Amino acid sequence: MSHNPRKGVEEARSMLPQILQQAEKGESTVITKRGRAIAAIVPLSAFESGKRQEPLTAAAQSGRGLWGGANPRAMRKLRGEWSR
Repeated sequence: MSHNPRKGVEEARSMLPQILQQAEKGESTVITKRGRAIAAIVPLSAFESGKRQEPLTAAAQSGRGLWGGANPRAMRKLRGEWSR
């Protein structure tokens, strides 16, 4: 796995033309804010290749009713298993 260069927000802002040229050549750049990665500029081919996160909206409330009427009690019991 290759290492993606990291740039702070201000550095990336001043180097945007160079970062875009690198993206055209197939190189990705991670943009950080206060040392935490917040975005990436990637080649369009990588973006279009389908490496995107699936939306979670289809899973919303899919577990509703899973624990029956004893939700709080079941959750306390499960949490208690980790504290033994």
